Amino acid sequence: MEIKYTFLYTILLASISFVVESQVPPNNINFVRQGVKRMIFDDDQRIRLATLEPKNTVGFFVMHPTKHYFTSQSDVLINDDKLVIQSENETQTSIWFGGFNPFSTYSIDLNSTEGNGEVGLEFSDTNNKEQLFVKIGFHDSILTGVTLRVVNEIGLIVDKSIAVNVKKEAKIKGKIILQMLGSGLTVFLQDEGLPKVIGQSDFNTYIDLRNKYYLQNFQSQLFVQLKGGQVQIKKVEMSFSTGVGLADIRAITYENGDPFLDQGKLWYTMSIRGRGLPHHLQGVFSMNPTIFDVKLEGVILFDRNDGLLRNEIASHIFYDRENQIWRGITTGFSAYANPEKEKKQLLTIESNRDPRFGFSIMKASPFGMVGDIEDPHVIFDSDEKKWRMLACENHDGYKAIVLESDYWNKDYKRITGPVKYNSTGTSISKIGNTRYCFSGSSERKIYIYTYPDLKEIGSLKMNLPPWNTSTGTRVWPNVIQLPEGYPFQYIALMMDRLNYPGQMEPHWSYGSIYLYHGYND
Repeated sequence: MEIKYTFLYTILLASISFVVESQVPPNNINFVRQGVKRMIFDDDQRIRLATLEPKNTVGFFVMHPTKHYFTSQSDVLINDDKLVIQSENETQTSIWFGGFNPFSTYSIDLNSTEGNGEVGLEFSDTNNKEQLFVKIGFHDSILTGVTLRVVNEIGLIVDKSIAVNVKKEAKIKGKIILQMLGSGLTVFLQDEGLPKVIGQSDFNTYIDLRNKYYLQNFQSQLFVQLKGGQVQIKKVEMSFSTGVGLADIRAITYENGDPFLDQGKLWYTMSIRGRGLPHHLQGVFSMNPTIFDVKLEGVILFDRNDGLLRNEIASHIFYDRENQIWRGITTGFSAYANPEKEKKQLLTIESNRDPRFGFSIMKASPFGMVGDIEDPHVIFDSDEKKWRMLACENHDGYKAIVLESDYWNKDYKRITGPVKYNSTGTSISKIGNTRYCFSGSSERKIYIYTYPDLKEIGSLKMNLPPWNTSTGTRVWPNVIQLPEGYPFQYIALMMDRLNYPGQMEPHWSYGSIYLYHGYND
């Protein structure tokens, strides 16, 4: 009997020891940088929507119907696996290659240009009642300009230069990249090194491509205008891409805040960065926690049932196990496309279909949280039988607050906060069995607060944080505790705030992503 009690006592001590060890304060965890990468239109990350590949065509004009706008027509042929458009006279030619999405990335892989003309993209309906052109001018191999042209049933709406950074005698060669941004666009030219910005525009006052009509009725064409010359093209592609940077990294969770681990991977929402607000796109990424294999899996748009598809970002998505549905909260940054008519606000989001893969549209609804509030993270606290939200609200600067409700999608009231320090990327995570609140800041620290009363308990210990003495530090912490069996107990995926070079202000086109593993002292 004594042996039995001694054995039980030993087990009890071991259990207590494990609990104590697991309750290590988060400010005592050492986070060590493991890797960093900047994704910039990465080829191996593209989710392809349509392609024109001359070398892989049989019956080219059936696969890629071609139309000519003038009586004089160009010659269109395939030679040495290249698409060749050539003419001695003035011609305009459009070659169909896919449908249309106002948030996708389009690329034209040039082989050569000769003579005078323009090469670019046309987006239009089948009757050409509405058209949007993005055209890059050339004289032999010299870049001569970048133009936006919009036409509707009334006539010509705009035909203007959108060129930026175009230097005299700049060469037109390599790859033309058009990043469509819903209410704007940016044009890049990539030959060697990073893609260089050569054009940008906001076109929402001319045409609102976020309207569902355009997704359903517009199509994409390669456009070539010649005044005696030739264009040779290797490939044209339409895809969802990683853009010029990734930010606003948030783990997808269950309703109680536990990380959603599926297929041996963590799942994250990140904003795929374009230029400014409202130009970013909500991406979904996966990553095996033991390695640094971040992969673009899908993109999400949001439908408020008002005819528009919106590119909200800074979302927290969770899977509600009791109701077997995907839910969450997002930040209505798309309001900046029509600031005279709309106000920034938080929105509830919902989907019966798994929104992690491919192209998804989640239903979105206002729920009364209008104002300068962002970065929401919502959980169901089963001990309190309450839904609680951690967010950043503008109180003489963005600062963390906690709100509470009996419902996941309405009636939230602030119960604690604001905190003293600037806050960003607010998130709730468990360390051991205790929840904590984490927040980036402009103070060169990642703050840790108690949950839910937001008492400051310290800051995150980091080897090589994602900033230096001259860069911004308002990052998203993303601290996650992993289940037993992993080679480390904690992980954090963060971004920096270094903007992409060459874009005209204002723009928020950061950043690179940084992986950290956490170890107890």
